[in-house]
Amino acid sequence: MTIHQILHKYWGFSKFRPLQEEIIQSVINGRDTLALMPTGGGKSACFQVPALLKPGICIVVSPLIALMKDQVENLKSKGINAIAIISGMGKREVDIALDNCIYGDIKFLYLSPERLLSDLVRERIRHMNVNLIAIDEAHCISQWGYDFRPPYLHISELRALHPRVPVLALTATATEDVATDIQQKLKFTNGNVFKKSFERKNLAYLVYNEENKLRKLFSIAKNVKGSGIVYVRNRRETQEISRLLNLEGIPAEFYHAGLDSAARSKKQLSWKSSETRVMVATNAFGMGIDKGDVRFVVHLDLPESLEAYYQEAGRAGRDEKKAYTVLLYTTSDKSRLLKKLEQSYPTVKEIKQVYHYLGNYFQLAYGAGEGLTLEIDVADFCNRFKLDAIKTLNAFKFLEHDEYIALSETIFLPSRVQILMQQKELYSFQVEQPAYDPFIKILLRSYGGIFDQFVAVKENDLAKRLGTNRQEISQTLMKLQAMEILTYIPQTDKPHITFLKQRLDDQHLQIDARYLTERHQINKHQVESVIAYAETKKCRSQQLLAYFNEIHAAECGSCDMCIENKRRLKKESVNDDITKEILDLLSSGSLGLDSLVTSIKSGTDKEKLHIIRILLDAGTIKANGEYYYVS
Repeated sequence: MTIHQILHKYWGFSKFRPLQEEIIQSVINGRDTLALMPTGGGKSACFQVPALLKPGICIVVSPLIALMKDQVENLKSKGINAIAIISGMGKREVDIALDNCIYGDIKFLYLSPERLLSDLVRERIRHMNVNLIAIDEAHCISQWGYDFRPPYLHISELRALHPRVPVLALTATATEDVATDIQQKLKFTNGNVFKKSFERKNLAYLVYNEENKLRKLFSIAKNVKGSGIVYVRNRRETQEISRLLNLEGIPAEFYHAGLDSAARSKKQLSWKSSETRVMVATNAFGMGIDKGDVRFVVHLDLPESLEAYYQEAGRAGRDEKKAYTVLLYTTSDKSRLLKKLEQSYPTVKEIKQVYHYLGNYFQLAYGAGEGLTLEIDVADFCNRFKLDAIKTLNAFKFLEHDEYIALSETIFLPSRVQILMQQKELYSFQVEQPAYDPFIKILLRSYGGIFDQFVAVKENDLAKRLGTNRQEISQTLMKLQAMEILTYIPQTDKPHITFLKQRLDDQHLQIDARYLTERHQINKHQVESVIAYAETKKCRSQQLLAYFNEIHAAECGSCDMCIENKRRLKKESVNDDITKEILDLLSSGSLGLDSLVTSIKSGTDKEKLHIIRILLDAGTIKANGEYYYVS
């Protein structure tokens, strides 16, 4: 098939979006390529189409587990074989998945960057027939970017395994420095950048210095039809703002990473289907969600960077129809953001203390723990050792940079089961142990492929079919695991920490203090850019585009600053017209006030009287009590 036939068969489109075809042709020609495309620009098709054109497998590296899972499900729904290997999966589960990539018909292998630290994964990738390496959210590889992820630095090691395979790096947010850094870090053989303008002509960027944010939010939600997203600072605010919107008759839900997977999925589906009109969320919401009819995105607090703001605001108007992105702030928000910046940077001593507490939390002996992956309840960890949550999470990031640990995001992994026996052996077991026979029969009927690989199982579904409860199902699976009939991995919904090295004592733990200082300076610049965006009196779109090095962009005409300038220019024009008419009328002779005002064609009576007073004060015209005349 041609790339156009692939596009039509799997996505139903007859033509590509701007720049997609050029990027795809670059990849097909074997060139390393960096694609800079705004949110909603169709980045995934840029690697999925060429990967389907060529024999072999495409390796996709992404830091966002939720996005990986979503893309895998979308590909599977189109009949395209894809899998994701993410943190939280056991060694045997990973082993089977990698085998399927080598010997099976898998077209897309999604990996979190942390997985590239594994010798097992790297060695198995060496034996795969790889046709393309795609790096999503590629700005994460750059220390100049707003969301630097140290594990991304290992991606270039894939090149040594498959030196002739082209690399496609994709991101929606990259300054010129970040774009250059991405190419260097990925060892591009040639400079090859495709950049679609970050301009979103259908978006109106509005900023209001507003003390009563709720009143303004209610006004926006009532006056702008369609779906909306409201971004807030913390989990507590998601619930409170959602409750207040509902009291105003605006159907709203709240969303944050602390909700269990079932609740998140239910809320997300309700919003995507427009049953819920407004989603109030932390920045955990929105990545990878393709909902075209979002008419407004409101930020109730200053974002931490313009890159993050551009991505979040860019979730409005993906259908290219008119939409509004609104930033509400007060002077105290500015102080809070600057304070948070300082709180986000622990000292070297504090980072070492967090590392020491991690070892104690998991009861690891010095010299032990290398390669160990464990669930962590961050709230419990902070409470137990009386630690500040923000500083602790940032301490984790610096420990990750120095490659002592790898920290995954909060993820939901369903329960998984694989049968360890051959079918004949299992049948013998069922005959010998008739008490387990009904359970095993239901398990086999419900889930195909369970002998060959781990399959996701739902304990509640099995419980309904067997007329029992979830707890009984879990206990039966654990008993069968103890008898080595199967492997059972219960579901989890927590982040994971992997100890990349054995636990070290304080003396041998080396923290890169210089890097700590550099990151602080980069973040300080990002925060200052956000404050400048909110406070300066220029076209908002121009400001955003200038930040991304588009310095000759035209004024958008639709942001609050452009609207204000239009209003001011119109007022100035009306004032000039009124002044000219007054002078023309009085140059022909004196007039009474009523006659003068009635004779002026431009402006309102209020505007006419205002100009008459100005001309009197300036001495340009005079009055003798009854008549006005030119002096």
